[in-house]
Amino acid sequence: MDFNDTPEEAAFRTEARDWLEANAERPLRPGESKPLPEPRNPAAVQAAQVWQAHKADAGWACITWPEEYGGRGAGAIENVVWNQEEARFLTPPNIFVIGQGMLGPTIMAHGSDAQKQRHLRPLLRGDEIWCQLFSEPSAGSDLAGLRTGAVRDGDDWLLNGQKIWTSGAHYSRWGMIVTRTDATVAKHAGITYFIVDMQSPGIEIRPIKQINGASAFNEVFFSDVRVPDENRVGEVNDGWRGAITTLMNERAALGGGAAGGPSFRDLLRLAADTEIDGRPALEDAQVRQRLADFYVRQKGIEYTRYRSLTAISRGTTPGPENSLGKLVGARTRQQMASFALDLLGPAGLEQGPWQTAYLAAPGARAAGGTDEILRNIIAERILRLPPESRLDKDVAFKDIPSGS
Repeated sequence: MDFNDTPEEAAFRTEARDWLEANAERPLRPGESKPLPEPRNPAAVQAAQVWQAHKADAGWACITWPEEYGGRGAGAIENVVWNQEEARFLTPPNIFVIGQGMLGPTIMAHGSDAQKQRHLRPLLRGDEIWCQLFSEPSAGSDLAGLRTGAVRDGDDWLLNGQKIWTSGAHYSRWGMIVTRTDATVAKHAGITYFIVDMQSPGIEIRPIKQINGASAFNEVFFSDVRVPDENRVGEVNDGWRGAITTLMNERAALGGGAAGGPSFRDLLRLAADTEIDGRPALEDAQVRQRLADFYVRQKGIEYTRYRSLTAISRGTTPGPENSLGKLVGARTRQQMASFALDLLGPAGLEQGPWQTAYLAAPGARAAGGTDEILRNIIAERILRLPPESRLDKDVAFKDIPSGS
């Protein structure tokens, strides 16, 4: 594959760059990284919404979405070009990636016409922010083991239970949630997917304090939360289908290695500016070996991502290759941050981008699937190895032993 721009892509890149030069605050300076989200800062949330609406009004928001929902109907390559160009400019942090990259595609694939008409355009503009209510204390990597229940009550459903690690729940207007609606069947078969109003009575949101001092995600408790049946996504007890669509798009978003904070170029610059025994660290053979290793892995992630982009451009759901990018990318970012702190020495103890990246790295390795789960996916779906024994696969959920 030729990774150079075609004439059409080059023209699109010029158009995107011209618009950003005229509308973004300014280009990033050499060595400068985009700011990380400040989700507990209402002003930062508002700034992100203003920028998102400005992009949407000019036709630069969710450009791969169909035109009927506000997108351009552009291809995956155009989306890559746009993301590359926007990354060169100082813009508010993207707090919409969950809604636009994961939940919007799920609504398009499984939602009703009324749900698409009601939710997709405000989601695209950033008028309404969304969160993903999947993980639970006893169902993180094993999502199908979830216990948050939904019981039919006339035209509504009553939700009771707890979700955890919910990014952005405190500023989200809507959430998409998977619930247990039938415990008499196998665990994957008794799940139903809903849209839930995060302002509903009975919802309690508690921030979780992270090791880096931030509180980007939360615990969310549901106590007789009433959800109308019209907010159900897909059929009753067929929610696992929607959950898989969300998760595959999640790993597409996370698998590319794109994240806030310092990049490989920043690490290379740090090595050039830091001294070891009176000479630039970049001249040290061991430092150069580590940098070469990081570079090779980053390029591997980049080129593997093109495989998923090919699937997206053909209109199919992103496949298991995104698990490769997520597994390698999250671990590489953690190791790069650790190496940067080694280079900085005592200065690495001070608050800075590399320290922030290092402290945030363990969470990135859990988000979107732990390393162990991703290795299972790679083994079974890419390498076609025999699956692990699953003693609970055909057992009714109510009969699965638990510690409760």
